[in-house]
Amino acid sequence: MAKMKTHKGSQKRFKRTGTGKLKRGHAYTSHMFANKSQKQKRKLRKSGMVSSGDFRRIKNMLP
Repeated sequence: MAKMKTHKGSQKRFKRTGTGKLKRGHAYTSHMFANKSQKQKRKLRKSGMVSSGDFRRIKNMLP
């Protein structure tokens, strides 16, 4: 049986943590910063975790 291929788009967007969870970046971080509050911009800098509803689907893309 052939090896599973890694989904390259997912590989660039998600990283595994030491405990096996998936880390992701936030959306809304590329432009139009004049319209966002300093608090919102500060929170968007930090990475987030993949939600439990999406975890299984994304995990299958990253064998």
